[in-house]
Amino acid sequence: MARSPDFRLALVGAGRMGRHHLRALADNPAAAITHVVDPVPAARAAVATTGLPVYPSVPDLLAETTPDGLLVTTPTSQHGALVAIAAKAGLPVLCEKPAGLTAAEAQEAGRVAAEAGIAFQVAYWRRFVPSLQRLRDRIAAGAMGDVLFVAALQWDGEPPAAGFRTGSGGIFVDMGVHEFDQIQWLTGERVDRVATQHARHVTDPAVSGHDVDSAQALLGLSGGGTALVALGRHHRGGDMAAVEVFGTRDHERLTFLDPADGDATMHAALARQAEDFVELVRSGRSTGAGVADAVAVLDAAYQATAGVTLSKGVKPVR
Repeated sequence: MARSPDFRLALVGAGRMGRHHLRALADNPAAAITHVVDPVPAARAAVATTGLPVYPSVPDLLAETTPDGLLVTTPTSQHGALVAIAAKAGLPVLCEKPAGLTAAEAQEAGRVAAEAGIAFQVAYWRRFVPSLQRLRDRIAAGAMGDVLFVAALQWDGEPPAAGFRTGSGGIFVDMGVHEFDQIQWLTGERVDRVATQHARHVTDPAVSGHDVDSAQALLGLSGGGTALVALGRHHRGGDMAAVEVFGTRDHERLTFLDPADGDATMHAALARQAEDFVELVRSGRSTGAGVADAVAVLDAAYQATAGVTLSKGVKPVR
């Protein structure tokens, strides 16, 4: 007979990212998904084939059982409300990035969690990729010298559905937050200046005015160096992500998400991240992202998004 997992997570949101977490944590003895919540009947029916119990809402779940924590992978606009429900129930939360559409929303989610005394972690999974951890250690040890320039690239195999894109906050909030967090986490520096450009091509007219297919942000870093975030929705080979660091002593380039490897790197990192979340709940120790990190990232992402929308003649809404 299989042993029960040490920590039982309820997955809230069975969309694309939720399914990645399901695969990554399948049969994980330390932190496993044991229940699923999704308001969409078709999504619940798809998950039911795994044998996991499914519920239409978190209150429905809590009326029957109490998991050890919630793993929130719903659309970003729902993150704050779900953190509030979890806080009322005293449940720790591992929340998919970015934990809000704005810095203010992320700050409020963190405040609610702190007042309730629950653990709250933001799921920036790249912090759990070994090659990136080694690069961060090299930078911190001074092996790279002063960081002069960081280039961070992320290109998706294909755009997500228009319905998602129109409510996602745009390419910098949806995709680019990974790069903003990664740059600040790797270097130990903050973004203090942002300038942007974007491609004028939008292949799906339904998202025109809400999103673009490619955009770049040139950043100034608090330590004196600069960085580039380059994002795109069309990479025929599949999802890819890479980072390159130029320092006064050394240089390193990593393609840590390679289409040739499929989702293996991300799934391994998602499993390590869940195990780190368990450590946060039990001991208060974590190497993951917290509220301050999420707020700093969204502040930078908002500045980049404002540059894109203003260049299109549309006033951004804070």
